[in-house]
Amino acid sequence: MVDVLVTNGPMLIAFAAAFGFLMAWGIGANDVANAMGTSVGSNAITIKQAIIIAMIFEFAGAYLAGGEVTSTIRKGIIDSAYFVDSPELLVYGMISALLAAGLWLIAASALGWPVSTTHSIIGAIVGFAAVGVGTEAVEWSKVAGIVGSWVVTPAISGFIAFTIFQSVQKLIFDTDNPLENAKRYVPFYMALAGFVMSLVTIKKGLKHIGLHFSSGEAYALAVAVAILVGIGGMVAIKRLKMSKSADRQTQFGNVEKVFAILMVVTACCMAFAHGSNDVANAIGPLAAVVSVVNSGGDIAGKSPLVWWILPLGAVGIVMGLAIFGKRVMKTIGKNITHLTPSRGFAAELAAASTVVIASGTGLPISTTQTLVGAVLGVGMARGIAAINIGVVRNIVVSWVITLPAGAALSIMFFFMIKGIFN
Repeated sequence: MVDVLVTNGPMLIAFAAAFGFLMAWGIGANDVANAMGTSVGSNAITIKQAIIIAMIFEFAGAYLAGGEVTSTIRKGIIDSAYFVDSPELLVYGMISALLAAGLWLIAASALGWPVSTTHSIIGAIVGFAAVGVGTEAVEWSKVAGIVGSWVVTPAISGFIAFTIFQSVQKLIFDTDNPLENAKRYVPFYMALAGFVMSLVTIKKGLKHIGLHFSSGEAYALAVAVAILVGIGGMVAIKRLKMSKSADRQTQFGNVEKVFAILMVVTACCMAFAHGSNDVANAIGPLAAVVSVVNSGGDIAGKSPLVWWILPLGAVGIVMGLAIFGKRVMKTIGKNITHLTPSRGFAAELAAASTVVIASGTGLPISTTQTLVGAVLGVGMARGIAAINIGVVRNIVVSWVITLPAGAALSIMFFFMIKGIFN
């Protein structure tokens, strides 16, 4: 059956490229809106500014740090040994997985549901492999780990966000002189943010552009960045003109302004780390198709990227965000709970910290679920009444149906594509 790949190769690659672009578009519309939602929801930046920041940093992350070589089968979810005799099935499957996951993400984004792009593509890959090849081709223990992460990830980030926000309340807002205390403590929060964000960037991003650091070096670098950011923060806050005699409300407003500046920095780092990490969801399956077709049916564990694949993914992500990202941004930033810059900062810092913990321990993680958990944690710090339970319920339902929805669509497209080409 390998002659199918030879005769229809260019057409199969064209389909894969089109659906890979669709998937990247869906990632932009859904996931990037998550990374920016807290900044927009807390009014630290406008939607227009968010889109510009995300365009620059997501593109940079995806293009510079998106990986020279990408694992053919995302996160080892299926065993490629089962496809050695029929490589064309892997090609049909990956094409149908991209189409299925892309369509699901666009549908979810239209409804304003923040779902996981990683889980969408994994559900789609599991679907075609289990039905098209056999259930034994799927590594079910990996799938179980993903389902477990639905509870673990939001719980960890929610707890961290709750703790950070409570400390901000106690040290700054609930004191007699919030402004003086902000000047005293905010540089420490800035240093902490600098530490976590540089760790995310070093661990997730830089290894792809040939910069390899050992764990020790990564931590040392992150500490150096943290100290610099803390000192910079101290100087910047000292220079801010704020009157001490102002009433508490005005002082609160001034403190929030300081956190708003911080949020812009965290948003840039989140966008870069996200671009470097999640572009693989769109280009991994595409790279697999190109590699199998070009090698005449030979399946490699890792596939080198053809030059046009990364830019295709990066442009898709940016376009999806610019054209379709508003709705999910609104859900995360405005609809779950009321966010101010200090609350948004606590949520974003908690989400980034969770990403660092997860990448250190190898937990399969969804940026979306991490951030939603963190926003919930900040809401919880103000009591359960501060949270819009209806919105949260819809979000949780959308998470649960993402895997089966991706799988069902992918099975359907798999048999259609198989029918067309065989």
